[in-house]
Amino acid sequence: MTTHSTASTTEEHNLEPIKEAPKGNKRSAAMFSGQSMRGGVLVIDDEPDVRKVVRLTLEKAGYYVVEAEDGGQAIQVLNEGEHPMVLDVIMTDIRMPRINGLEAMDYFQREYPSVPLIVLTGFPDLEIAMQLMKQGVTDYLVKPVDREKLIAAVADALEQRRISWF
Repeated sequence: MTTHSTASTTEEHNLEPIKEAPKGNKRSAAMFSGQSMRGGVLVIDDEPDVRKVVRLTLEKAGYYVVEAEDGGQAIQVLNEGEHPMVLDVIMTDIRMPRINGLEAMDYFQREYPSVPLIVLTGFPDLEIAMQLMKQGVTDYLVKPVDREKLIAAVADALEQRRISWF
């Protein structure tokens, strides 16, 4: 378990152009491209630009990504179709409208206890970070997070899930 906090430069968020899925499509285009996937990630954030950067970064690293704009939509997305079986990691913001990240994390830990949770927040709080890590959150990242730390956090969470299967 690690806590990452980074200062950002614009260079850290420059991404090579990637063909995007049509607007309104919250599924990762990479899933249907024929390339092998490293795992599935549900990204929950009320800021569309943050979701887009995280999605593009993770897709480029070989992950299948599903997006949700708040905890309520994330719960709905997670419970539909094949998502419960293909999502290996949940990454969520804390402060969001409707159902916030803390409320959503309670639900995820109760209903999907084997799926690792990563917090990605713009409001770092050491006390909340310590509390969440004690409650089983895999990682606590502070926005803006650089690409390598984001990918490493997801890879570590996915590895932790694989280890818990055995």
